[in-house]
Amino acid sequence: MSKYNYLTKDGYNRIKNELEELKTDGRKKAAQDIAEARAQGDLSENAEYDAAKDAQGMLELKINELEKILANARMIDEDNIDTSKCSILTKVTIRNVANKREATYQLVSESEADLKAKKISISSPMGKGILGKEKGDIALVETPGGSIKFEILDITL
Repeated sequence: MSKYNYLTKDGYNRIKNELEELKTDGRKKAAQDIAEARAQGDLSENAEYDAAKDAQGMLELKINELEKILANARMIDEDNIDTSKCSILTKVTIRNVANKREATYQLVSESEADLKAKKISISSPMGKGILGKEKGDIALVETPGGSIKFEILDITL
């Protein structure tokens, strides 16, 4: 994995807003949950207190993870992207050579990947397989079920 997190401006802002929300509202809610559980009596047998403390720990882990992503973030300017080959932020239309099915995906950083939105990570097997390919090239993607060949049909922004 790269030491940098390449993000779009929208991706950077989304992560920054999520982090701010977790630091303010998330921490406030976690503190309230702990206070309510503590008020219920003996802490040694209080499952609600243990659950609230665990939830607070998970919240702090998520905050730490988002802070690391932003600390290593590099914003990508879409105006400087070369669409002659598959690179981060390009939209790539591919065709499965075996079954002729076509799909279009955008290559993004790991922190912005969202398969439902057709955004795949450049560090995923599919991303690694098509990264650097040009229109007309055949990309070989290694999957647990074997290799799959994809033809690169189009590259856009």
